[in-house]
Amino acid sequence: MAGAACGVAAERFAPGSPTVAWIADNVAGPVGQVFLRLLLLTVVPLVFASVALGVVGIGDVGKLGRVGARTLGAFLLSTALSGVVGLVIVNALEPGGDVPIELRERLLEQYRSNVETLRPAEGRDLAGDLFGRIIPSNPIEAAVTTNFLGVLFFALVFGAALAKIPEEKGRPMVRVLEALAAAIGKIIDLAMRLAPIGVFGLVFVATSRFGWALLERLGLYVVAVLGGLLFHAVVGLSTIVRVFAGLDPRVFWRRVRPSILTAFSTSSSNATLPTNLAVAERALGIPPRIAGFVLPLGATMNMNGTSLYEGVTVLFLAQVFGVDLTIGQQAIVLALAVVTAVGAAGVPGGSLPLLMVVLGTVGVPPESIADILGVDRILDMSRTILNVTGDLAVAAYVARAEGV
Repeated sequence: MAGAACGVAAERFAPGSPTVAWIADNVAGPVGQVFLRLLLLTVVPLVFASVALGVVGIGDVGKLGRVGARTLGAFLLSTALSGVVGLVIVNALEPGGDVPIELRERLLEQYRSNVETLRPAEGRDLAGDLFGRIIPSNPIEAAVTTNFLGVLFFALVFGAALAKIPEEKGRPMVRVLEALAAAIGKIIDLAMRLAPIGVFGLVFVATSRFGWALLERLGLYVVAVLGGLLFHAVVGLSTIVRVFAGLDPRVFWRRVRPSILTAFSTSSSNATLPTNLAVAERALGIPPRIAGFVLPLGATMNMNGTSLYEGVTVLFLAQVFGVDLTIGQQAIVLALAVVTAVGAAGVPGGSLPLLMVVLGTVGVPPESIADILGVDRILDMSRTILNVTGDLAVAAYVARAEGV
């Protein structure tokens, strides 16, 4: 809010001022870029470690048979449904549509170098190009050239292979990956500690150049995200709780209130896990063996809110930048949102680096995420609620299905 207020005031009262331009280019801009680049540098190791560990976890879950299959199926279904809700709402509201041509051109000019390298060539089939790049001949080259689909594929294959070898041989590598993921989590935590200053700088730069017109579109974007989260909670998760878990949704939402409050205040699925376990066992009556299995896995893999948020954000920024995505390309966005939501770290801002992956894949400059960082904190707090309550809904379903 402070960055927006200062930026709008500068654009309103001193348009084209050399002093404002100097401050934006030499003070606010570099400070914001430090924050942004800290997030960017985590992308490749975060994707590799998170996805590989997730696949290793699935390999272990497979040994548990029926419980594992039900858990994973419910995770994927609920995450995909939330992504569909997000795409429907953003297409209906079009928060990034009708952007003035002048504003769009100025935004494109700001990100010109990225747009030219990331936008698909004319007449090029995006889906065919994606599948053509999905299997890299050299995973190191894929990482260096920011071919994130190739990195994702290699991580999936590596994790599957790691799950197949004897546990005593694979355990050292699993520990290395766990340590890598933890270290990357600390880097993200450091970046988020700089967020107030970094976001101020990023928002000031954007609003001092583009004024109120950009903030008006952000307001519609926030409405789209929060509306989608609320709809999926009231309709989607409540239906899962009623039909599959056999609980009255009103009772469910009343009993999980401690988890809601913890998730909203911490913006972290991992930080909410102890509260979630206590709520599941004490308030919902879920056996410890079910809660202790489903909820830790869900804190990493079941990201309803993150999937919805990523879908809305990608389409919003695509609308702002005039990138017209077909139904097939939006289906690709949905699939990538589900996959990257699974790989998102359960910490504040953990989905931001992976969101850049999806943006770059569909021809939207990843750095354009700076345009929504000013409102991301409240959206992060809100989507974390959906993430953790989605875990509890799945745990309640699995417990009922197992007859316990």
